[in-house]
Amino acid sequence: MTGAATATEPIRLLDAEGALVETDANAQWRELAAQLTTDDRLAMHGEMVRTRAFDIEAGHLQRQGKLGLWVPSLGQEGAQVGAAWAARKQDTLFPSYREHLLALHRGVEMRQIIDIFRGASHGGWSPLEVRGMRIYSLVIATHALHSTGYAMGIRLDGACGTGDEAVDEAVMAFYGDGAASQGDASEGLVFAASYEAPIVFFVQNNKWAISVPSSRQSRFPLHERARGFGLDAAWVDGNDPLASFAVTRRMLDAARQGRPGYVEADTYRMGAHTTSDDPTRYRTSDEEEAWRRRDPIARMAVHLRSLGVDDAALAAQEQEAAELAADMRRQTLAAGTAASDDIFDFVYAEPHPLMDEQRQALADFEAGFGSGS
Repeated sequence: MTGAATATEPIRLLDAEGALVETDANAQWRELAAQLTTDDRLAMHGEMVRTRAFDIEAGHLQRQGKLGLWVPSLGQEGAQVGAAWAARKQDTLFPSYREHLLALHRGVEMRQIIDIFRGASHGGWSPLEVRGMRIYSLVIATHALHSTGYAMGIRLDGACGTGDEAVDEAVMAFYGDGAASQGDASEGLVFAASYEAPIVFFVQNNKWAISVPSSRQSRFPLHERARGFGLDAAWVDGNDPLASFAVTRRMLDAARQGRPGYVEADTYRMGAHTTSDDPTRYRTSDEEEAWRRRDPIARMAVHLRSLGVDDAALAAQEQEAAELAADMRRQTLAAGTAASDDIFDFVYAEPHPLMDEQRQALADFEAGFGSGS
């Protein structure tokens, strides 16, 4: 898609009300989305509902002093669920800290995510046990380089480029419009293009990098900027799960053959940047309400009803999500404090003498506090 004319609106398959959009311009994307059965689409809706229930309950836990911080993803579930379903089982995903749906989709447990934000874990999970889902990156844009380097390694290992989409590996890196302003993000694009790395950068442009609007961060659309680095790039309606799936699936399969890509998902964070943020200080309630009317969960529900899915099936998903979130809450309230030396467990895959030395140094330090005698 490099070199294409500047788009006037993002790629879209569902309109704001959830009706299917059928135009000549989106015919290729509708064809790709047709890979999703009605059962697939219902399952995608269920993952969005589950993630939001989890997200809201986690926010409550933080307000009640059980978490040090929470990073909500409210409103961005459509972009994430499309990308989650677009990735093939052999792909590796590098998240930032807001990709809760992707983590849950890959098999990360709710409590494992919660433990990061209550200070009980410095890693959370082994990527080998959750289908290649790497741990959260809390430092802005650093994983743009980690993911690019990993993708370069895939290429050097010959694990891509065979033409077999069921075997060839690819990588996805997820970050926001604010992270796109970091130098690491640009360096990732340079190396990805230069080495034809099998990677897709999935940028959720949620309009606000904390309190700075994306329009101030970049005077040029982010997907157009990516083309300047030599990547294939697309602009997609991030609140449309079908469009997110179709575009990302095409991009990933092209990346496997040496054409790295960039997806700018046009979306909105309906909540705060984190629970330490007050969005009322920098954006208007009218803006928030306009985006609330484009809620990806509501849009997908309308689409499913048009396919014959009844309200009982949707209500069952809501009930299951509420029960899972409530169970996560019970587990969190009952959880104890993590051992202080757990921080050494996820540094190396195998035992390492340096970690043993540091673990002992910590034990000696803590022993010095003793009983105060």
